[in-house]
Amino acid sequence: MASHDRFRIVGGTSLRGEVSVTGAKNSVLKLMAASLLAAGTTTIRNVPDIADVDIMADLLTRLGCTVVRGTDLVTITVPQEPAHRADYDLVRKMRASINVLGPLVARVGLADVALPGGDAIGSRGLDFHIKGLESLGAKAHIEHGYVIAEAPNGLVGAPVELDFPSVGATENIMTAAVLAKGVTTIDNAAREPDIVDLGEFLISMGAKIEGLGSPLITITGVEVLQPTDHTTITDRIITGTWAFAAAMTRGDITIHGARAEHLELPLEKLASAGAIITSTADGIRVKMDSRPQAIDVATLPYPGFPTDLLPMVIALNAVAEGHSLVTENVFESRFMFVNELLRLGAKIRVDGHHASITGIPQLSSAPVMASDIRAGAGLVLAGLVSDGVTFVEGAYHVDRGYPQFAEQLRSLGADVTRVD
Repeated sequence: MASHDRFRIVGGTSLRGEVSVTGAKNSVLKLMAASLLAAGTTTIRNVPDIADVDIMADLLTRLGCTVVRGTDLVTITVPQEPAHRADYDLVRKMRASINVLGPLVARVGLADVALPGGDAIGSRGLDFHIKGLESLGAKAHIEHGYVIAEAPNGLVGAPVELDFPSVGATENIMTAAVLAKGVTTIDNAAREPDIVDLGEFLISMGAKIEGLGSPLITITGVEVLQPTDHTTITDRIITGTWAFAAAMTRGDITIHGARAEHLELPLEKLASAGAIITSTADGIRVKMDSRPQAIDVATLPYPGFPTDLLPMVIALNAVAEGHSLVTENVFESRFMFVNELLRLGAKIRVDGHHASITGIPQLSSAPVMASDIRAGAGLVLAGLVSDGVTFVEGAYHVDRGYPQFAEQLRSLGADVTRVD
């Protein structure tokens, strides 16, 4: 365990002030993996200062790349012949490691990638990834805890239809198809901003891709790609977290770097809870003057309500006026978070995919445990609307998604520190 692995939160503060949102974790890790597609030096900018970036850098280093981290950028020099094995000791720390699968199969015709660990959020099967690569002519199977994919004679473009718009599968099929012979279509493709960002990154390397942000992506394979220089989009989940934090604590936060168009539904929901949301020159301002009104939410793939903001919605509803129903349609174990909120006195009943919440004016402090990145952030926010002092264990989870979270909260007037 890292030292200072608990947050100590003194409740009762309204968050007021300004924050800046960094590059998106879910985008930058995928961009780093995709840099494997071109020999030479690729530069990625607006890189967040989070542990997962270091883990991905380690993984790429083992695959033969030279990775250098600057202040908010990373340069990756990729060899002509990258290695093809991603070991369990790194992959287990971070699910995004699976994103080297597509690029390696495309570049070297072989990939051995350990089955990922990372967050404790349900099974998130890799079937979609494997089926997709098989459609392009790869042979793939799972053996001794590794996904082994081979395409010694190269990949061939084909129509791929996803049963579910899986982000990871869309990414792996896209990064494999850019070097395949002929045309690949991905039907029921994920539409997340991260997919669009990755697609634009690939296009800047010389890939031919149409339909980004729509359910049908068309990729025409090319023979070779060139390294590139790309700036990552800002993190919509961090933006959403700050927006919910302002609403829950009846605060007033100006969020620099926020892209409202990536969060249309969450911001609409916050407005219906009573928040006043305005555009600023480089982001948004979220202000809340009264106790929030309860909001019903059902998570869905983008442009639906993001599952990653579910803990923030439940925490808001726990102190809102009225009853609400929150439905999780994406990840099955997301409600582990609810058990911790119950310890803080929240009134929540879970039935399968649904949580029924009755708001109370204030939660009551207790020690709680973070099970993943977003649950951790949600519990810290819940601590801010509890009486007394709340301790959240498992702070290292939060570090994986929120750079300098305690420092940013303190800059907004909260009494939040890291303790052993």
